[in-house]
Amino acid sequence: MRYWWVNQNQTYRHEVAGGYLWSPKRKANGHLNPFYEFMREVAPGDVIFSFADTRIRAIGIAKSHCYECPKPLEFGTVGMNWEQVGWKIDVEYQSLSNPIRPIEHMATLQPLLPARYSPLSANGHGSQSVYLTTVPADMAHALAGLLGHQAQRAIEVGNTLAQDTGLSDRPAQALAEWEEHLRSTIEQSPTIPETEKQQLVLSRRGQGKFRDNVSRIETHCRITGVNRPEHLIASHCKPWRDSDNAERLDGENGLLLTPSIDHLFDRGFISFESNGELLVSPVAHEVSLRKMGVPVGQRVNVGGFAEGQRRYLEFHRESVFLQAVRR
Repeated sequence: MRYWWVNQNQTYRHEVAGGYLWSPKRKANGHLNPFYEFMREVAPGDVIFSFADTRIRAIGIAKSHCYECPKPLEFGTVGMNWEQVGWKIDVEYQSLSNPIRPIEHMATLQPLLPARYSPLSANGHGSQSVYLTTVPADMAHALAGLLGHQAQRAIEVGNTLAQDTGLSDRPAQALAEWEEHLRSTIEQSPTIPETEKQQLVLSRRGQGKFRDNVSRIETHCRITGVNRPEHLIASHCKPWRDSDNAERLDGENGLLLTPSIDHLFDRGFISFESNGELLVSPVAHEVSLRKMGVPVGQRVNVGGFAEGQRRYLEFHRESVFLQAVRR
């Protein structure tokens, strides 16, 4: 279990009432932001200290890993320059009956601040550039002591949840709702021929022309070795929800995977280097991955990829794979 600090001055009421964290994937200039990248490291059971208007006002427990999601409509004009698709984490919040101003407790907190990516400056003011950052365990327990029983209880609950191998199905539901909206947009488009609409909709589930195109390149699941067509799904490297219509049917944007491996790949728990090396997310539950056929703890190379596949896999690594921030 890990501890996090989120600065929610602009979005506090939306995120706490809605039960989530949301961030863009990148800065407005397209560069990576470590405080957005931290979203990819949060795991169920992690405890989140919610800071807004100079106070820690709520405590949250992460209920899911991060997943792709459009910018919440309720943000309105907040973050006008933010990307329209970002990262979302489901969170169970509790408003605190004893919110504290960290600036009034710096004698206790200052020695415990992290050397890098600190949520507070040495004088106790919140760091304006920080959205989400890690909190050292010693600092988290000191904060819980200042906040009282609600925060201490949240840590106990988080510890229990972190040991639970069952994952929330809310991310899958949210992704399905998003894709359903995109499907409806395709079906209602007056500019797309009916036959192409059918193929684009079928490609969402790895069927139709897309599957035929992938099958010309791939013959088996790269992880499990299964080669029976009835047990394989044509899985998009650049997800269907992120692709344009040409990419949705491009065979080089696909791999043939068994259903469990398709799930892990789509949710970013595994990915592949361009040279074929298997990547396993540090937040993935290793016991579950082994049961699903992923050789965890050893170096695995699944073979080379076509040039187009390498391009789509680069997108997967950068925009889907749940990787750790390089410190």
